[in-house]
Amino acid sequence: MTTITERITRKLEAAFTPQRLKVIDESHQHHGHGGWREGGETHFRVDIVSDAFLGKSRLERHRLVNGALAEELAERVHALAIAAKAPGEG
Repeated sequence: MTTITERITRKLEAAFTPQRLKVIDESHQHHGHGGWREGGETHFRVDIVSDAFLGKSRLERHRLVNGALAEELAERVHALAIAAKAPGEG
């Protein structure tokens, strides 16, 4: 069975060919809060660096990531924190 973390990682790698990618399941930090479900995989943090973000605003970058993960966001993922950067940015 493929986890949501694995699906997110696979989709972001395919969409953006990132130089760096971290997908962190932070669901345990939200136990009992809105959107949390037994078994976790509801709250994630994504740290991604890709040439695809060159010349794009923060909003455009977030829209690209959200678009790539539309299926996961519609199904199980309640919250997604995104740090999307181009190479050489902080």
